[in-house]
Amino acid sequence: MPEIIVVGAGVMGSSIAFHLAEQGARSVTVVDARRAGEGMSGRSSALVRMHYTFEPEVRLALDSLAYFRNWPERVGRPPVFRECGFVRIVPAEESDLLRKNVEMQQACGAEAEVITADDLLGIEPGWRADDVVAAAYEPRAGYGDGAVVAGDFLSRAREMSVAYHPNTRVRSLIEDGGRVRGVATDEGKVVGDLVILATGVWTRPLLGTVGVDLPIEAEYHEVAVLRDAPDGPAAHTACIDSGTRTYFRPESGGGLLLGDFVGPRDGIDPDHFPQSPREPNVVDMVERAARRVPALAEAGIARGVTGIYDMSPDARPMLGPVAGMEGLLVAAGFSGMGFKICPAVGRALAEMALREPQTLDISAFTPDRFAEGKSIIPPYGYTDD
Repeated sequence: MPEIIVVGAGVMGSSIAFHLAEQGARSVTVVDARRAGEGMSGRSSALVRMHYTFEPEVRLALDSLAYFRNWPERVGRPPVFRECGFVRIVPAEESDLLRKNVEMQQACGAEAEVITADDLLGIEPGWRADDVVAAAYEPRAGYGDGAVVAGDFLSRAREMSVAYHPNTRVRSLIEDGGRVRGVATDEGKVVGDLVILATGVWTRPLLGTVGVDLPIEAEYHEVAVLRDAPDGPAAHTACIDSGTRTYFRPESGGGLLLGDFVGPRDGIDPDHFPQSPREPNVVDMVERAARRVPALAEAGIARGVTGIYDMSPDARPMLGPVAGMEGLLVAAGFSGMGFKICPAVGRALAEMALREPQTLDISAFTPDRFAEGKSIIPPYGYTDD
């Protein structure tokens, strides 16, 4: 059995460690600059939905949904998933693409359907739907909590003898003759047979210490948490809405979490970024979202959250080995989708590390695809996919 070092204790690194231990790995060490879930995982909007335009993503999300829905049995911790349903709204001219994508999702086993504007108003009577030709609906979708999921995975992994070094920043990888031999931290060296980087926006600089470059960019995002409107919750259903370029979902304690589609990339430092959204940006988001959910115009702003996505050129993750560097696996470039697929990705990377058969085929997500000119292009992708 190899000695394995997992760098990063967010939802991805903790999931990998859990699955390694579950599959019988005898020597696993998790190293993290903070504590479990205190990085970007704790800032995740944590939406769980199956609506993707690329089949392997749908399969990862479906597999992960089974974990979230059966968390106590699967991970041995209290429930973490809250079902609220999910709606995907696209421009009228992309309705046929949406129908094709729902057909693909159904073929994968997703509980998804195409609904009309009247159907949408039956689900959410207070929304505006005059621009909706067709929408996708998933009644079993929902949301979780990134910090809790990371903590649960890691605590269960530690019960299965995984070693854990919190507050230990990795400064570089240790390489010898084209093979990674371990990591150099503020507390000294940690050596092993295999290093798995689950370090999100910190992945590219770490890879740079051994002369490897993957095209991962940091993208800054702002999220607002709104109070309920005076007449009660403005939305009971989660939604990604191309019409307003916003996404939103209910909050477990009441109110609504609201986010934007994109954010700036220039000059973004994952160690030094604004901890609160700018008021004009939040006001703009609320005004746009209120075109879909008019009651949001009367909802107050409770607080704001900021975070950084690790973006890949095709907005899909990079999973697996990197050409020319032995002893290294990467799980990065999740582009905002990491939380909802972390259970399945953790199992896939654990299987890869232990040279076990792959439960799900993740070969399309190879980190080398960009150097090979094989970016992922879904057959029915949306303009803002």
